Amino acid sequence: MQRWRGLEDIPQDWGRSVVTIGSYDGVHRGHQLIIGRAVAKARALGVPSVVVTFSPHPSEVVRPGSHPPILAPYDRRAELMAGLGVDALLILPFTAEFSQLSPADFIVKVLVDKLHARAVIEGPNFRFGHRAAGNVDFLRELGATYDYEVEVVDLVERGAAGGGVPFSSTLARRLVAEGDMEGAAEILGRPHRVEGVVVRGAQRGRELGFPTANVETAPHTAIPADGVYAGWLTAGGERMPAAISVGTNLQFDATERTVEAYAIDRVGLDLYGLHVTVDFLAYVRGMAKFDSLDGLLQAIADDVKRARTLTETYDAEH
Repeated sequence: MQRWRGLEDIPQDWGRSVVTIGSYDGVHRGHQLIIGRAVAKARALGVPSVVVTFSPHPSEVVRPGSHPPILAPYDRRAELMAGLGVDALLILPFTAEFSQLSPADFIVKVLVDKLHARAVIEGPNFRFGHRAAGNVDFLRELGATYDYEVEVVDLVERGAAGGGVPFSSTLARRLVAEGDMEGAAEILGRPHRVEGVVVRGAQRGRELGFPTANVETAPHTAIPADGVYAGWLTAGGERMPAAISVGTNLQFDATERTVEAYAIDRVGLDLYGLHVTVDFLAYVRGMAKFDSLDGLLQAIADDVKRARTLTETYDAEH
């Protein structure tokens, strides 16, 4: 899959293409419906498929300080889109100047002059241009002038976790924030993932016999609610069942919120400085402060046992 950062990266000889535009954070099941339709349409027409997205998130430019939690960083989104068969990903720098483009200017500058759109595939609520004034009706109206067709994908598939509402990034973020990892996975189509570099922490887990990887996450990452979770830690291409702790360490009166993963039954792992991923499968329990060290150790042992059972069951079923 080709990756372009800005309109100037698009090859000069780029021909017609099928385009879909959106933030596509999480590349959740609703996004997969739209992107999958764009890929199918492109193949039917014999042209490439292009996903257009923005960096940073438009809300951060239009309303500074309102950046939503990120479900998937750009590299992860690109990986997921490539898996759906997308031919090219265009990441447009979203600046204050760019935000002033009228819907008509956006269509001409991006879809017509650079991507030579043959078709544009969007969801029903797609908005674009200055003050989000453009919608699918306007997109379709200008398609008659600029020779592209518009197809709207009705997101009729609905997630059980959302109580019957359509798949959305907003819903996925809320479920993650609530610690409902099964619900988030229903929306995303896979377990929610957090990634980052392993840094040195207080090393209390090591002293207790349960060494954890302290994962330093990027700003705005969608971190699950405080608690203990079952999931997986992946490092160096190896995926390991894990018990994961999120939050401040109440037992030792810590104040810094962390994501720490204990790779179950693994001895002697040295992950410092490595980029790792943590996939959250299920909530196990809330954070607690115990009356004794023995009470803490017993709780951790129970957490590990529960996490082992949950991950083994999941892997056996998938």
